[in-house]
Amino acid sequence: MITTTMEIEKSALVLKLLGDKTRLIMMKLLEKNTCCVCEFVEIFQVSQSSISQHLRKLRDADLVKEERHGQWIYYSLLKDHEYFNLIEQILKQLPSQDYLLRELEQKGMRISC
Repeated sequence: MITTTMEIEKSALVLKLLGDKTRLIMMKLLEKNTCCVCEFVEIFQVSQSSISQHLRKLRDADLVKEERHGQWIYYSLLKDHEYFNLIEQILKQLPSQDYLLRELEQKGMRISC
């Protein structure tokens, strides 16, 4: 019974994190791409601190990983998360968000840092 309750709690946390539209779109973009904070700032037109807070929540739950290149940090999905199968099934149901990255490329802003 305790194990089942723990699994429900962890699933609820993952679903709560994905229940935010910004984080859900971030996860969909990270499904096939590596992105920098500056790209998310441009896509969502919000402050860097707001984007960093979203990414911190995803990172703290081990849903995304970060890789540092000099002063820049790039994010991608952590595909060995114990609930990745659940996450993957949710992301499969969503329409592609790659057009957002194409728009950045057209502006010359794709991974510009």
